[in-house]
Amino acid sequence: MAGRRALGRRFGWLWASFAVSSYGTGLGFGAFPFMAILVLHSGPTQVAVLAASGRAVGALVAVPLGPWVEFRRKRPVMIAMDLTRFAALLTVPVAFAFGLLTFAQLLVVSVVVAAANIAFNAASGSYLKALVPPEDLLVANSRFESTTWTSTMLGPPLGGAAIGLFGPVTTVMADAASYLLSALGIRAIGGTEPRPERSGAPRLRAGDLLDGWRYLLAHPTLRPLLLNAMVVNGLIMAAEPLLAVLMLGRLGFSPWQYALALAASSGVGGFVGSRLARPLAARFGAHRVLRVSGVLRACWPVGLAFVRPGVPGMLLVIAVQLGLVTCIGVFNPLLATSRLEQTAADRVARTLTAWSISTSAAIAAMTAAWGVLAAATTPRTAIAIAGVLLLASPLLLPRGERQWAHQEQGKDPSPTSLTP
Repeated sequence: MAGRRALGRRFGWLWASFAVSSYGTGLGFGAFPFMAILVLHSGPTQVAVLAASGRAVGALVAVPLGPWVEFRRKRPVMIAMDLTRFAALLTVPVAFAFGLLTFAQLLVVSVVVAAANIAFNAASGSYLKALVPPEDLLVANSRFESTTWTSTMLGPPLGGAAIGLFGPVTTVMADAASYLLSALGIRAIGGTEPRPERSGAPRLRAGDLLDGWRYLLAHPTLRPLLLNAMVVNGLIMAAEPLLAVLMLGRLGFSPWQYALALAASSGVGGFVGSRLARPLAARFGAHRVLRVSGVLRACWPVGLAFVRPGVPGMLLVIAVQLGLVTCIGVFNPLLATSRLEQTAADRVARTLTAWSISTSAAIAAMTAAWGVLAAATTPRTAIAIAGVLLLASPLLLPRGERQWAHQEQGKDPSPTSLTP
């Protein structure tokens, strides 16, 4: 089983760092909107801008970070991004303590954190590929995925309780501290990491900013996987705020019922799915399981259009979320592993940066579009349209072994590139 396979001390530190920052993010989930509402008395429009602009503008700011990360040692970049997130978040409780907190500051901090997230993920993906043997990548990604869903299940309820007892600043401080602890954990990994050699021009050029997208769009396997991720993630996330409006407004569910229906089922489903990914791939083949789970995850969201008031409606939401997130829990580590396997070692950071920016932009655009659609029709209608469109998303997945056969391991994929 994935959980019993030893991947070494250095991976243990990397996993521990990921875990502490994931739980910090879970505790801080929703803290900025709460602060905007409770402390700054912001209206719904400002809260919506805060939620969307951090992802969108952060993705734009991150565009030059892919080539920059690619040709630097990855561990120092990860530490720098952790410290950047720590410093940015720490400004919020400091400003609050002196009565200087503003909506503009929350906006800037959310942008900085979003951009640092993208750079950190690009560096960590490249570092993981060099640290772990290819046959253990799925084990590593499954552990990250299970940690993500466990923090999703436990973090927000605990964070909500902390906000109720001590105020929203408490969870922001916890989130900031988690990044500092993550930086210390990454530093404790130790070992030496050679500086990547830069091919071509010695300095970053404007054309280099598009290298990640050129690689993705020219790759017969990564291109359909990216398009599928943009469509699926965008449609699922676009329907999420509309479901909240429908359940909390017209259907009369209380906030705790809404949170319970989504958070509990999502956390359980994601954890179970991530634990099943490796055994299923070992038995049926990674490509087949990835495709089947990708098809199955698209079948669930349309059911949310049929939510009704009362216990039956709540049970339907729990069932849909449980099925959806279980499939996502199986799919995501297989996708992350395949993405690393299919990407040349000297292009991982640029490719992952372009991937993150593309999916973030798709989520922001579709969320805005579905908000307009819901206003023109109804939230239920918009959720139904998103669900129907998702049914066609498996057509974007790679089909046939020929598309999977294009695999590049890069110049030096072996873990010996990181010497102790």
